[in-house]
Amino acid sequence: MAEMDLHSITGLVLAGGQGTRMGGLDKGLQSYRGQPLALHALQRLRPQVGSLLLSANRHLDAYAAFGVPVWPDADNDFAGPLAGLLAGLSHCTTPYLASVPCDAPLFPTDLVARLAAAQSAADADIAMASAPDAHGVLRTQPVFCLLRTSLRRSLAQFLAVGGRKVGLWTALHHCVTVPFTETQDTQAFFNANTLAELHGLEP
Repeated sequence: MAEMDLHSITGLVLAGGQGTRMGGLDKGLQSYRGQPLALHALQRLRPQVGSLLLSANRHLDAYAAFGVPVWPDADNDFAGPLAGLLAGLSHCTTPYLASVPCDAPLFPTDLVARLAAAQSAADADIAMASAPDAHGVLRTQPVFCLLRTSLRRSLAQFLAVGGRKVGLWTALHHCVTVPFTETQDTQAFFNANTLAELHGLEP
């Protein structure tokens, strides 16, 4: 497969969750290094892709101020990251969509390039990152992914019948995982689910 063109990839930051473990706070608007988490994620993702989108379900005006298109889920039942992915796929105008969650501000600066290389080499539908957990066990990080925009119909059908688990949907397609095992990546995929965890990531 030919190398994937940067401009054929749209980046999506997922910020549509309920923030349950943050006491209902809108996670993407919480401060990290002096700016909202979602804005930090957008800035980190921007050099890696050709264009950007953001998935959010609350405080849409605040997110719109970040200067990229903001799209809520198709319904208002907070169906999880797959609903955010579907919103991104539904409004993506490029052949590929790369997604990251807003609450992992240290994701690699070469994330998309490495996912794209693996996806092209394997001619896969989806490329997903994998990284060691706190015990050194390599675990798939499915919302750090690069996928073909043509999967939109498949995802819409999966959600329509009540599907919610990312792994069950990705298992329906040809996937490749990309290990990020370097020392500097040990916290790259850490999700800050509480304010204490978020503050712990501050330098």
